[in-house]
Formats: sequence, C-alpha cells, structure tokens
Amino acid sequence: MRLDQAYSGNVFIASSEQYESASAVIYGMPMDYTVSFRPGSRFGPGRIREASVGLEEYSPYLDRCLDEIQYFDAGDLMLPFGNAAKSLETIEQYVHKLLADNKMPIGLGGEHLVSWPVMREVYRKYQDLAVIHIDAHADLREEYEGEVLSHSTPIRKMAELIGGNNVYQFGIRSGTREEFTYAKEHLHFYPFDVLEPLKQVLPTLAGRPVYVTVDIDVLDPSAAPGTGTAEAGGITSRELIESICAIASSNVQVVGADLVEVAPIYDPSEQTPIVASKVIREMLLGFIPTKK
Repeated sequence: MRLDQAYSGNVFIASSEQYESASAVIYGMPMDYTVSFRPGSRFGPGRIREASVGLEEYSPYLDRCLDEIQYFDAGDLMLPFGNAAKSLETIEQYVHKLLADNKMPIGLGGEHLVSWPVMREVYRKYQDLAVIHIDAHADLREEYEGEVLSHSTPIRKMAELIGGNNVYQFGIRSGTREEFTYAKEHLHFYPFDVLEPLKQVLPTLAGRPVYVTVDIDVLDPSAAPGTGTAEAGGITSRELIESICAIASSNVQVVGADLVEVAPIYDPSEQTPIVASKVIREMLLGFIPTKK
C-alpha cells in the first residue's frame, strides 16, 4: 500500500507533491455499502476535491493561507466494493501507517462507518483521546436490522471502546428513543445546536488529543441537500465553519479529523461539495501546524 504516491485524478487545492515533508495526509474512503436510505457517498471524496479548486487559499476566518502549511492528498483508498469488513480493515491498516509516520489523518467519506476504524487506530496511539462528533444523527445503534457494521453504529462502537465520558456529540436531531436515552446517560450530549455548547466544552478539553468527525448532514438540507439521509432542522454552513474555527482556536490537540456522507448525485447545484471543501480548508488551516 503506497502512502507517498498521489492518484492521477484531482487533488485538494494546494496539496503538496511530497509525502515525506507533509504534516497531514488527505485520503478518501469511497464506501457506501451499509447506508440505510440513499447511496452515493462513495463519490463524495472526488467531488470535494473538484470543488476545492474554486476556493481561495486564504481563510479570512483564521487569517491563514494554505501555503503556510504542508499536506499531501493521497487520493482514494482502493476498497473491495461491497465488502464492508474488508474495507474497514484496509482503512485501518492505511491509517496505522500514517500515524506511524507521524502524519495527521484527514479523511473524506464515504458513509460514516468509515470513521470507526480510523478513530480506533487513533485511540491506539493516543490513549487519552476525546471524540468530537458533529452530526444530525446519533449513530449510537448497536446494529441496524441485524447488521452490526452499519453507518448508524460508529459512535456507539467508539463510546464502548473509549468510554462515553470521552465522547462529545453536537447537533444531533435524529435517532431512536433508545439512542437519545443512551446519549443522555453515557455521553456528553448536546442535541440540536453546535457552536454555543461547543464553546462551553472546549476549555474542558484543553491539552487533550481530540479526533473531530463531521457528518455533512448536520447542516440543514437547504445548505447541503447532497447527502444520503438529509434531516430538516439543521444548522447553517456559517455555524459549522465557525465551529471548526472554534476548535482550531482552542487549546485542544487535534490529532485527526474527517468529513463524511457527501453524496453529490442528490445535489445538481453542487453546493454540498462546495461547502464541504470549505470546511476541509478550515480543518487544514486550523488543525495543521504551520511550516517551520
């Protein structure tokens, strides 16, 4: 498995040509085999990259420019189509190598289940890990119609691995009664809103390694219709960007991040990959140290 060779398609704007000198690596996880409603998020990573060419390299939110950091876009992982278990194993092995090379993983989904092996591997390196989960859905099921490998289960799996007291959920507005009860009893649970509760929580995480996982459907469908399970009543793109910048401006140590569930086929306007690419830009500028 090559880590140092980008694929032949588009890369995220301002990506370095050198793996060795990069502090972080963007990689795509084009899997959507377990979705419960509309498939298509396997095409998300490519469209996010294509949309990034319309961005400025400068962020007025963070007053930083992409030429101040160094990251490498390795392209999409080659996943065995239809084989969720083997795909997750491939992702896990890849991220293990990234972490061994001291690269921050920045993943592009794909369905949300792809975050599970990444978070698990990051936890193996950072035992005091906390997870910030920004999403419309709780993703706290133990299984979905008998299938334990489902995009509705990754946060439950992570909570059981690291302890629910280390998982922070924001923006949740959909799930079963049992999921909401579990979240209230075992997790740091902040439904419906993101930015204001996040600002309150961040000081309590100062100095800790944090993994940030964002499902694009936390946004209202009016801002991001191109997703598999859109949920009315979401936040604005402005609030999401400000939330990423709040994390970046805090004293937490972000050690990995992802953005998942962009399904471009449902958005002919392309506003979903456009906002996703901007969120990724802010992640890059906010989470990656500047060049030395």
